[in-house]
Amino acid sequence: MGATPSFKGYHGFPASICASINDQVVHGIPGERQMIRDGDLLKVDTGAYFEGYHGDSCVTIPIGAAASEDARRLSRVAQESLMKGLATVKAGSTLLELAGAVQDHVEAHGYAVVEDYTGHGVGRNLHEEPSVFNFRTRDLPNMSLRAGMTLAVEPILNAGSKDCRTLKDRWTVVTVDGSLSAQWEHTIVVTSDGCEILTDRDF
Repeated sequence: MGATPSFKGYHGFPASICASINDQVVHGIPGERQMIRDGDLLKVDTGAYFEGYHGDSCVTIPIGAAASEDARRLSRVAQESLMKGLATVKAGSTLLELAGAVQDHVEAHGYAVVEDYTGHGVGRNLHEEPSVFNFRTRDLPNMSLRAGMTLAVEPILNAGSKDCRTLKDRWTVVTVDGSLSAQWEHTIVVTSDGCEILTDRDF
């Protein structure tokens, strides 16, 4: 439809999408494991550049009837945590409120927020200020949001440890303990009384 992939070639990234399976956290690329299997937990992270602007979105999909209830629950809580964070967003609210809402929901269900990766501003560039954290940290400026700001909000949850490592392909990030990981992401625009989800979809 006239869009081009935001990710391909970005800092040398070799693929058009990030496809991460099971314990793969982010930035999954084709490798030794080519086949998606019944029971897998698949993250599909896509970016599109259209008429001068980028959009960024991710879904986590439990594959087939063999997907475990643990995998389905992790994906569900990840999606819920995204929506909990978005529920705090409006002109005058703060990034700290968003981060706290995500963290509280994740930890209430016994999962860990991945701290190595955050959301971000998005617009004419794929990654812009500010960083959108999913956990409370002193590194998070307690800035107030303004109407018209566009943000990519993307909680990433691990079923076990929050710690990650990067594989030899220099891109694919996995959990250190082999636990499952899930991610949900929307690009939003802040409004005076809430936010509009620019990447909303029926899925």
